[in-house]
Amino acid sequence: MAEKQSKKVGFGISQKLLLVLLIVSLVPMICIGQLSHRDITNLSEEKAYHELTAINGNLVAHVNDWVDANQRMLKLNASRDVMRNMLGFNQEGALREIPKIYDWTYVAMTIDNDGNNVARSDGGVLEFFGDQQYFKEVQRGKDFGTEIVVGKSTGNLAMIMATSVKGKDNTPEGVLAIGMSLDDLSRSIVNKKIGSTGFTFLVDQDGNVIAHPDSSMTRGRINLGDHKAIQAFKRGEKSTIFTDSHGKKIVASVENTNQGWIMVSQQNYDEAFQVLNSVKVKGLTILGITVVIVLIISFFIARWITAPIRSLTVVAEKYSQGQLDLKIDEISRNDEIGQLAVAIDRLGTSIRMAMKRLQKRKAAGQ
Repeated sequence: MAEKQSKKVGFGISQKLLLVLLIVSLVPMICIGQLSHRDITNLSEEKAYHELTAINGNLVAHVNDWVDANQRMLKLNASRDVMRNMLGFNQEGALREIPKIYDWTYVAMTIDNDGNNVARSDGGVLEFFGDQQYFKEVQRGKDFGTEIVVGKSTGNLAMIMATSVKGKDNTPEGVLAIGMSLDDLSRSIVNKKIGSTGFTFLVDQDGNVIAHPDSSMTRGRINLGDHKAIQAFKRGEKSTIFTDSHGKKIVASVENTNQGWIMVSQQNYDEAFQVLNSVKVKGLTILGITVVIVLIISFFIARWITAPIRSLTVVAEKYSQGQLDLKIDEISRNDEIGQLAVAIDRLGTSIRMAMKRLQKRKAAGQ
C-alpha cells in the first residue's frame, strides 16, 4: 500500500504569528504617528502663518507710520500763517523749505479753491489741478487727499498728499500738496527677505501695484486685484494657501494699511513648511526601519515557537510509519510544548507496549 503523503500546510502558525506580531507592534505606532503628525502639522501651520503675519504686520505698521509722519508734517506746514494768506509771492520761500528739510519730497505747492496753482517750490509753470484726485478728496471734506502717480522723468512711483489750508476763522482757503518719492518706502517692503522664495508686495485699494520686487510691475502699475491671496482677503481670509499659475503651492498673509492699501507677504509652501516635510520624511524612514526590524524579529520568534511543533509533527508522522524508537528532545521543556512532547512520548510508549502484546499473542497462538 502506498505511503500516505503528509498534509501540506497553507497559512500556517509561523505566518499567523508573523502577522499578529506585525499588527500588534505596528498598529499602535501608526496611530501614535498619525496623532503626532496631526499635532506637528498644526504647529507648523501656526508657525508659518505666525511668521508671515508678523512680517506683514511690521511692514504695514511701517507704512502707516510713514504716512502718518507725512500727514503731520503736511498739517504743520498748512497751519503756518504764510500759507493761510494764499498769496503766492509770500508762499514760495516757505514752499522751497519743505523739500530742503524733508529730502524725500520733491515738490510742494498751494492750490486755491478753484483748482488753480498759486505757488510751487520748484519754480515750475503754474497749472490747473482742479481735476486731480487728491484735490477733489480734500474739497469733499477729507482730512487728506492722496494719489499715486508715475514720475515723468524717473518713471518711479510717487505719492501726492494734500490737505486743506484754513484761515483764522477755520474756513478753507485752499490746498497744500506735496509730492513724495516712494523709493525708500518701496525698498523697505521689497527688500524684506522671507526665506529664499518669499517676498512682499503692496497694492492700492484698486489692486494697482505700489511696491513689488519686480520693478516693471511697479513702473507699469500692474493691477493684481485678481491675485488669489487678495481675492481670499476680500472674502475675509487673512491667511490662505493657494496654487499659483506655475503650479506652485503658496502660503500667504494679507493685511490692510490705514489708507486701504493691501500688503501681501507670500512664500512657497514647501519652504514655509520645510519643518513639517522634514518630520514627514523622518517619520516614514523610522516607520520603514521599524517594519524591517519587526519583520526580522517576528520571523525568528515565529521560527523559535514553531520549530518544536514541526519537530513533534515529524515524530508523530514517524510513529504512524512504525518508527517507535525515537528520542523526543522537547520533553525537557517546562511549557505547553513540553507537555505536548510528553503526551506524544506516552503515545509512542503505549503503541510499543501494544505492539509487544500483539507479538506475544501471535507467538502463543503458533
